[in-house]
Amino acid sequence: MIHTALSVAGSDPSGGAGIQADLKTFAAHGVYGMAALTALTAQNTLGVSAVHAAPPAFVAEQLRMVRADLPLGAVKTGMLFDAPTIEAVVGALEGLQAPLVVDPVMVATSGHVLLQDDAIGLLLEQLVPRATLVTPNLAEARLMISGDPGAWARSRGVALLLKDGHGHELVVRDRLYLPEGGVRVFEHPRVDSRNTHGTGCTLSAAIAARLAWGEGLEAAVEGAIAWLAGLIARSAGPGLGGGHGPLLHHLARATR
Repeated sequence: MIHTALSVAGSDPSGGAGIQADLKTFAAHGVYGMAALTALTAQNTLGVSAVHAAPPAFVAEQLRMVRADLPLGAVKTGMLFDAPTIEAVVGALEGLQAPLVVDPVMVATSGHVLLQDDAIGLLLEQLVPRATLVTPNLAEARLMISGDPGAWARSRGVALLLKDGHGHELVVRDRLYLPEGGVRVFEHPRVDSRNTHGTGCTLSAAIAARLAWGEGLEAAVEGAIAWLAGLIARSAGPGLGGGHGPLLHHLARATR
């Protein structure tokens, strides 16, 4: 059986994040990867200098062509950039039966805006309700969620993974809030490394790949977090570039 996954996201020419990271992650999991581009970025390990959004109708056409011909085992969304693109993606994914992982990419580590302010409400109202899982980091969660994260997940009927990668404690604690209630906490030692460019994209893609395998949500999240922790450790050497170096996906083949 050929497992497949589709990334709907922006491009990173330096290869560390976006669709490049997603496709590398899918390959590391033995999953056939596909990608619909929402935007081109000019970036490297030091930051983002420019964004060129794809026309929303073209984004939708990419998705239409893929869905017309190829099976989708799972879908993940990353950088969507603006409201018209979100509307196009939502429309093009209408009737999707595969698991959907939404990584709400909003601001680059360098501070460059990757999701327009007026698109955040649309993301929450139209795309999030269709998701199996939403994976914000701590900064993104502050823009999306007010009050108790568990109540947010229950009220929206969507699982919520709060990532702790940008925290400062010696132990990373990622929290999975389930739509039916309850929370799972996944802990592992924090690796002291500057090479963390693309960790959010990579984690959400790894979860999507494992869902494409047929794993249940909790198992997929647990396995993806463990795999990413190992990848960060393997990538913690001198690394590439002068800023936050990329993860070295080829060093960590995923296993079930």
